[in-house]
Amino acid sequence: MKTKTWDRIGNGGLTFTELGFGTAPLGNLYRPVSDADAQATLDAAWDAGVRYYDTAPLYGLGLSEARLNPFLRGKKREDYVLSTKAGRLLEVCPPDQRTGIGKFFDTPSRREVYDYSYDGVMRSLEASFERLGVDSVDILFAHDLDIFTHGSKQASDARIEEFMRSGYYAMLALRDQGVVKAFGAGVNEWEVCQTLAERGDFDLFLLAGRYTLLEQEALQSFLPLCQKRGIGIVLGGPYNSGILATGPKPGAYYNYSEAPRDILERVARIEAVCRRHGVALIEAALQFPALHPSVVSLIPGGQRPEEVKSNRAILDAAIPQDLWRDLKAEGLMREDAPTG
Repeated sequence: MKTKTWDRIGNGGLTFTELGFGTAPLGNLYRPVSDADAQATLDAAWDAGVRYYDTAPLYGLGLSEARLNPFLRGKKREDYVLSTKAGRLLEVCPPDQRTGIGKFFDTPSRREVYDYSYDGVMRSLEASFERLGVDSVDILFAHDLDIFTHGSKQASDARIEEFMRSGYYAMLALRDQGVVKAFGAGVNEWEVCQTLAERGDFDLFLLAGRYTLLEQEALQSFLPLCQKRGIGIVLGGPYNSGILATGPKPGAYYNYSEAPRDILERVARIEAVCRRHGVALIEAALQFPALHPSVVSLIPGGQRPEEVKSNRAILDAAIPQDLWRDLKAEGLMREDAPTG
């Protein structure tokens, strides 16, 4: 598998495999996954050459991190890159009060408590160490400082202020002390990433679903800023939560909800161009974001070994340059989108 070496501040940096693994689905996202199936999926990722794994306390309310524990045990620490997140603490609660009812299934009875303070970041990382069973993580992301999570720009801005006044300095200290190699934020909106990049010394952003075959607005200002400053992008949600994998079929998902008509129509037009070139929509969707020089890894995730194997095979599919040119010519892709 292709790799990309990233070293923004000269501390040795990190080597990412082009395909990483996002472990939110192994937190029983949308359906229960057995321990055996979770381990089989992680083993399939390793066998496919994946060496970057991303997790978070939120995913399955600790379950995702706990499932990485036996998988990583026995592997040499220098053989993989590991990221987790901070911004939520988990506290024990009655089962009917747990976070994520209807979203995460068969999880521990825990509820999230947002805490972007210095102490909150440190406590979160300490708890992650215990669940993961490791002595270090490579990347720590501030999790979900966005409108999607907090409900309004005002609420998002308040969380950003809380983090920049306090938790940011915890992450800075962890990097400066060598506890982590890099820090950043994992969010659903590029505008929030840009705000953070303009205010602090961030290394990496995990951007979910906002630079895809369907959406390239991040090219307006955010991605050029990343290139200028050497900031790396881990690209989550390359299928826009489903529609770029399934195609524009009835009930297709976009942004975790049923896709509206205009999105269905646009994806249908993109798929038609792909079909003319003998390329599956899902192949173009996964390969396109990786063509941007700031993108260090793609993390589509998966709940079954077959999904991991499929994503690996998709990266090997041949994509003719004429496909990208035709998408631009038909106004379905920004003219300034890098295409190799």
